[in-house]
Amino acid sequence: MFGVETIGGPVPPDPKNTATPLIVFSFDILILCITVSIISVYGVVVYRITHAQRNVQTSGLTASQFAKKGCAGIPKANLLLALEPEAASIYCQYLPTDKLVGIEPGFTMSETGTKYMIVDLGGGTADITVHEKLSDGCLKELCRATGGDCGGTCVDLEYIQVLIKIVGAPLIELMKRENPESYLDFLREFETAKRNKPTGNKKVNMIVPFTTLNTLCRTHLKEDFKTAIVSSPFSDSIVIRGDKIRIDVNVFKKMFAKTVENILALIQDIFQMEIARSINQILLVGGFSNCVLVQEAVRREFSNCRVVIPFDPGLSVLKGAVLFGHKSDVIYSRISRFTYGISFNPKFDPTVHDKIHRRLSDGVWRCKDAFDKILEKDSVIPIGTTIRRKYTTQTNVSRIWFRVFASENYNPVHTTDDGCSFLGDIAIDISDSSSRQVLEVGFTFGNTELSLTVIQSATGIKCDAQFTLV
Repeated sequence: MFGVETIGGPVPPDPKNTATPLIVFSFDILILCITVSIISVYGVVVYRITHAQRNVQTSGLTASQFAKKGCAGIPKANLLLALEPEAASIYCQYLPTDKLVGIEPGFTMSETGTKYMIVDLGGGTADITVHEKLSDGCLKELCRATGGDCGGTCVDLEYIQVLIKIVGAPLIELMKRENPESYLDFLREFETAKRNKPTGNKKVNMIVPFTTLNTLCRTHLKEDFKTAIVSSPFSDSIVIRGDKIRIDVNVFKKMFAKTVENILALIQDIFQMEIARSINQILLVGGFSNCVLVQEAVRREFSNCRVVIPFDPGLSVLKGAVLFGHKSDVIYSRISRFTYGISFNPKFDPTVHDKIHRRLSDGVWRCKDAFDKILEKDSVIPIGTTIRRKYTTQTNVSRIWFRVFASENYNPVHTTDDGCSFLGDIAIDISDSSSRQVLEVGFTFGNTELSLTVIQSATGIKCDAQFTLV
């Protein structure tokens, strides 16, 4: 295909919004689909947006695609993808002042012109974006959402590493395999301890599955659990009293140090952006934001900002997803996290294209797998924006494939470049291949999906498909 021509600008979004979606919630990398019957809500898939999750493949699917595939039986028209920070932001718009911690009386998140950063601290990841409240009540994304692997489970891993240094990794694996209930109780107790602030120089007390650990130690280490602690590097900082383990407060805080440092670095990266330098409010949501050590670290590092935390922040994403299902047009625009385009075969230009992509077609040297940019990274996308292009087919071609790609680069040249990801494709059969045919293509960016529509000008035959904006 060649002969690219832009034939139209943005098309206003469709004001109709009749679908009220069922909630399906996906937790981080491990997707857990929970069907929630709430009034007449039918289908919102909530998913994270971090780089780590984009690399997860489940039977060839990305995490977000797998979440959608898991919603079998729900009509596509009634199924939406919601970003977790967005869902939490929507929820907080409806909270009264007395339901928000860290603000003075009279303050409201829903005041026109309010700008704030949403920091969603979940189990596996932290996700951050920035919103502005518009006069019509909608939310505008000011910088593209980003994130990293610095959620609550990272601290869990540090805790497990302490136990491994005491009894060894093989014994921990044995407990996971043969005594999973005890292992889960072990982690649940730590989950509770994570939320509380250690006081002074007192030790942190936690219940452990003592009987299980003691039996395993005697069987496989030939010593009891208490002796294993005394023989470990933590002999002076960890003691056992009955079924409780007492950890020195400095050792406990050290388990959080790396994760908290990474969270603060992510927030600082956002503040380095020009658009975010005037932001003076940080909204902490997600289960890990219950952790007092995290709250204090954010307040201490960004003392010039108001840090706002909703009551029960762990449910703010889920509740926001319900609201998003009823009113999906509350998000006015987003920032494109990638450059989007399709693969095409233009005339070969030695000053632009790599010679390994040069191919001879109908007596013309063309570039195979060139990247035809449709939307550039960091572009503002009003929901419902449609970008139209015209493509002309080559003769004697009976079927055309439109292959859609996303790139982390601003100006990718080939779809095989580093940072390019294949989103999907759509095929259209050419009615008359004896002559060149004009194809009108519409790229509609709606919510968290890209809709592609291809129409043959001569016949009016239409094909369409949807792709998840990874």
